[in-house]
Amino acid sequence: MQRLIFQQIKNELVNGSIKRGHPFKYFTLGSIKAGNPVLRTVVLRQMLQNMNIVFYTDKRSNKVNQILENNSVSALFYHPRKLLQLQLEGTARIISDPEVLSRIWNSIPASSQKDYSTSSAPGTSIKSPEEIEYLTTDNYFCMVEIVPHTIEYLRLKRPNHIRVKFVRENEDWRGQFLVP
Repeated sequence: MQRLIFQQIKNELVNGSIKRGHPFKYFTLGSIKAGNPVLRTVVLRQMLQNMNIVFYTDKRSNKVNQILENNSVSALFYHPRKLLQLQLEGTARIISDPEVLSRIWNSIPASSQKDYSTSSAPGTSIKSPEEIEYLTTDNYFCMVEIVPHTIEYLRLKRPNHIRVKFVRENEDWRGQFLVP
């Protein structure tokens, strides 16, 4: 049964990364700032073969600085129709390979590229949204990869809820049922 559950986790994360409207497309990312948790919603862009997940951001964002200071992160996914929650804990790394960044950047629609090309950093105070200036020749595109070391699955269903914690051991995952 654990093998089937783990396959369901993989399928849902893949679907979240490729299917518009899938509940896992947007997830809550938790990082640490001065010892305190900080949460925000980010977009799942890729689920890799090794179970690592990728999202995009502006490299000047607070989340990037927080990851550089403390790369421990948590990711929370919820599927309301299936009453399914996934919580990933792991480490984040900034992808810095210029070829990878260039290839992905060139695949992003121009209308979305502007999200990574404002002249001021995210979170900068402005008087009105009309003040935002966009660069035409430069960008601050950044990719972040999360390497999960635990994945906790919680499925609310009757007659019994199901909760399983999977722990990464090298490239394998070991599961343990938990009381929900």
